[in-house]
This record gives sequence, structure tokens and C-alpha cells, in this order.
Amino acid sequence: MTDIQILPPQSFSPQVPPLAPKEQFNADATYTAKPWTLIWWRFRKHKLAVVSLVFMAILAFLAVFADVMSPYTPNTISRLNTFAPPTVVRIFHEGKLHRPFIYPMKRARDIETARVVYQEDRSKVLPIQFFVSGETYNLLGLVETDLHFFGIDDNRQQINILGTDSLGRDLFTRLLYGARVTLSAGLIGVAFSFVLGLALGAISGYYGGWLDSMIQRLMEFIRSIPTIPLWMGLAAALPIAWDPLFVYVLITIILSLIGWTHLARVVRGRFLSLKSEDYVLAARLAGASEYRIVTRHMLPAMTSYIIAAVTLAIPEMILGETALSFLGLGLRPPVVSWGVLLQDAQNLRTISLAPWLLAPGVAVILVVLAFNFIGDGLRDAADPYGQ
Repeated sequence: MTDIQILPPQSFSPQVPPLAPKEQFNADATYTAKPWTLIWWRFRKHKLAVVSLVFMAILAFLAVFADVMSPYTPNTISRLNTFAPPTVVRIFHEGKLHRPFIYPMKRARDIETARVVYQEDRSKVLPIQFFVSGETYNLLGLVETDLHFFGIDDNRQQINILGTDSLGRDLFTRLLYGARVTLSAGLIGVAFSFVLGLALGAISGYYGGWLDSMIQRLMEFIRSIPTIPLWMGLAAALPIAWDPLFVYVLITIILSLIGWTHLARVVRGRFLSLKSEDYVLAARLAGASEYRIVTRHMLPAMTSYIIAAVTLAIPEMILGETALSFLGLGLRPPVVSWGVLLQDAQNLRTISLAPWLLAPGVAVILVVLAFNFIGDGLRDAADPYGQ
């Protein structure tokens, strides 16, 4: 008989495994995170998209609070500062460090060309003040106030960061006010076209048959309409006496009615391929309603495609409004938009004398690039097959 050795009780104590490494905890977090959390984690890896998102957030803030952030009102005229160059903000005067300041500008005549030129008077320093009193305005159309984020105390001088136009109006102020109209026209137009394109594209791709044929013929008819002759006819038909705000709303609606076809085609093509998938058939056999099948199973599967289409549609709307207003077929003064501001830069002589009038065009380019980068980042982050 084999001897049985009895071990002391402490020999049976289980050994505690070492703590899991930090990488394993991070991996476990990805399995338990919500879908929108995963999208945000992937989006943060796209550096250009993050920078573009920050840029658009700052621009949106400046546009919403343009009354406060701008030193003047958009229609303030200064006859003695026509085509004034951008004011240079400095911090050194005679080799000494100062708070941010500007030098006053003096008008003079060029002896050879007799053209008005501006020269800095370096004998005087005008410190830039923050939260100063200026022209009265209605903050967000509600509260009357005269508080401006920055300015100078001397009423005889102006601070024009981006220069002035032919009437002496501050271009920086008008650029911020124009951002309101241009960006909102793009966003509101895309919102309308998004609803139309998503609804009609889903109906066309999911049901097919005569509904699909009718919607496709409608889309082909809209896409076949020449854009420029259409806008020329609308510009001639719209009475000049109409309220500019009503014209703005009308142009936004027309842009959305024309721009929904691309998204509808994308949605229709995806629905045609998704409605025969196994999980869609399983949901239909399980008794799920068509609304639940579309909203819970098919639309989430094409989130990346929808995001890409929408983010590409916003720059198209912005470019459309800018081009039409630049040609005089869209918004008209006194409405301030980036396209209206670019009307001042239509001739070569003006551009050669005041190249800063092209600043709204630079703003359009930056916004379009920012939306494209954000769209790329969101599309890659929302791709369920992405890494």
C-alpha cells in the first residue's frame, strides 16, 4: 500500500495570477465600448480631420457671435479709409516690448500715380483694447449692447485686420457676418437634401418596381436641367423689392431641391445590395416591420456611405451659393455672404490695388478643405470593416 503524504494546509493556497497588462485592458475596452465611442476613437487618429474639426468649431463660434467678435458693424462706412491695407498688429516699439498695438494710418498721394496710399505714423502707439464699447447692435437679435471683443480708443482711427473695401467697410467684420449666411446656407440646404435623398433613395431601393422607376425618372429630369440658365431665369424672375431674407431662404430651398439626387443614388444602390443580405432576410422572417428593418438593420450598415455623401454635399452647397452670389444670380446686397463679398474682386484693377479683397475666396477654400478632411475622417471611423 502506497504511503499518502499529507501536505500542510498552506500548500493548497491558490497562486494569484499576475495582473493583465495595460494593453489587454485597452483591448477589452474596445469590445465593451459603444459604437459612437469606437467612432470617436478612430476619428482621433485622423490628425487632419481633428484639426479641421477644431477649425470649423472656432469658425462657427466666430460666426454665431460675429456681433461681439468684430470691432464694427458690417455696414459701417468710412470714406477716409477706402481700400485701406490690412493693419499690422505689433508688440515691439522702438525695441521695447509692448502690449499688442497698431500704428495709426495716414493718407497720402503717390506723386507719380496720384493714387491714395496709406503710411504708418510710427510716432504714435494705439494699444488694442479688449471688451471695449463701440457701435450699438442687437446681440443675437435679442439684447441691445455696444460691447466688442477688441478695438482701439481713438475714434478717428480704425483697426482693420483684413483691410477695407471700396466704401471703407471693415473686411474682417464683413467676413465674419458673411460666414453666418454662407455656412448656414450650406448646412440648411444639406439638411433638406439629406432628408429628401435619404427618404426617396430608401424607398426607391427597398421597394423597387414602379416606385423605383418614377423616382429614377424624376432624378434624371432634375440632373438634366442646366444650372446656369436656371439661375439666370430665377434671378430675372425674382423681384428686386423682395426682402433679402426671403430670397436667402428661397435660394437655400432651391439648392436643396437640386442637390438631393446624388445622395439618393448612393442610398438606392446600397439598399439594392443590402435588402438581399442574410440578416435582412432573417429579420423579415422573424416578423420585424419594414420600418424596423430599414432603420435598425439597413441604415446603420451604410453609415459610412451616408457620412461621406453628406460631408461632400456641404462644400458643394457652399460653393454653389458662393458662385451664384459672385455672378449676381444669388444673394444680393445688403445681405452679406462670402459670394457677395467676392463681387468686389471681379476686375483685375481692383485685385491689383487691393488683393486683400480675395480673403473671402481663401475662406471658402479653407472651409471646403476642412469639410473634406472631416468627411474622410468620419467615413474611415464609421466603416465597420476599418481597423
